[in-house]
Amino acid sequence: MSEETTLPIEKLVYGGDGLARLEGRVVFTPFVLPGETVRAGIERVKSDLWRGKLLEVVQPASGRVAPQCQYFGRCGGCQYQHASYELQLEQKVAILREVLRRVGKIDYADAIETIAGEPWGYRNRIQLHIEDGAIGYFEPGSHSLCAIDHCPISSPKLNEAIAHLQRELPKVRPFKAGLELFTNETEVQVNVLDKVPPSVRSVFNTIGVRDALHYRDFRVSRNSFFQVNRFLVDALTNCVCGGLSGTSAVDLFAGVGLFARSLAQSFQQVVAVESGFSAFQDLAANAPAQAVQQSVEDYLPAVTEPPDLIVADPPRSGLGKHMVAELLRIRAPRLVIVSCDPATLARDLQSLLVAYRIERLSLVDLFPQTAHLETVARLNLL
Repeated sequence: MSEETTLPIEKLVYGGDGLARLEGRVVFTPFVLPGETVRAGIERVKSDLWRGKLLEVVQPASGRVAPQCQYFGRCGGCQYQHASYELQLEQKVAILREVLRRVGKIDYADAIETIAGEPWGYRNRIQLHIEDGAIGYFEPGSHSLCAIDHCPISSPKLNEAIAHLQRELPKVRPFKAGLELFTNETEVQVNVLDKVPPSVRSVFNTIGVRDALHYRDFRVSRNSFFQVNRFLVDALTNCVCGGLSGTSAVDLFAGVGLFARSLAQSFQQVVAVESGFSAFQDLAANAPAQAVQQSVEDYLPAVTEPPDLIVADPPRSGLGKHMVAELLRIRAPRLVIVSCDPATLARDLQSLLVAYRIERLSLVDLFPQTAHLETVARLNLL
């Protein structure tokens, strides 16, 4: 049973919700902004967790804007379209500081560099869901389909593919499947994530290819990953690798070689470590580096001499205790960590800062209109 009440929104938290306090209860409500007063229906989700459903903005924040997408609020893809882009960046920096302080006990007082680009039409990769002739994204926190005919944060070529599928899918036998599309704005790579009827394959074949696609001279195979923001590829690479040089560098979780290729221009020897078969094959083709197909967990214990630089771009789960312990043992003079989750970054940094200091923190906004954070942390050995 929910109750309606008025909430004063204190701040945004990681994930996109706004935090309010009501009679000793902490309430998390989506689609609100700091400083706003809203009317919401609230209900207890767990014994100590209350969630609100926005009913009305009583007193809006100055940074509130009209969303550009008709599906915003129903589609689970975006959380921040109701905020001006300037406010989005400001809040992401504040959230990063708060998570570092709360999770890692790191009170970082220096400036956090913000790197941003075009906030619309930036995605070169999307994952869609198809259900009975309709195509779209899941609604927030559910597996209910929000059917769409366009996506404002996706590139023109991907929107062209969405429109084509919307026209053609009702003509074939109903089915359910996940579908990933990746584009270089000339071709579209199609990756069907579930089994589909043979008749459907012909529809997918009309919009793209299933094999490797070349993106800025990088070969990217169907099961390989490439950065999703088509406007910030160079800026991210420069943030990670720019100004660094030396004799030896190691690129951990190297993927298809985005950073390894750049590092090879300023380091005499580069070792790039990647465990995935598809990504490793692309890495070997893309980067003039010594490509090693091995998990980072298995590779690090064999390192006996510290390289001049180690770059690590781990998954959302972060480095973890084992890899952090190995990095502390190796003691490379410089570390660069690329993180897509501020909580796991804060945990890893808390352990690394016994031997390192933070030279620079950068927030690279690869995902405008969403609550996702990408952080680049440059560390120097004490």
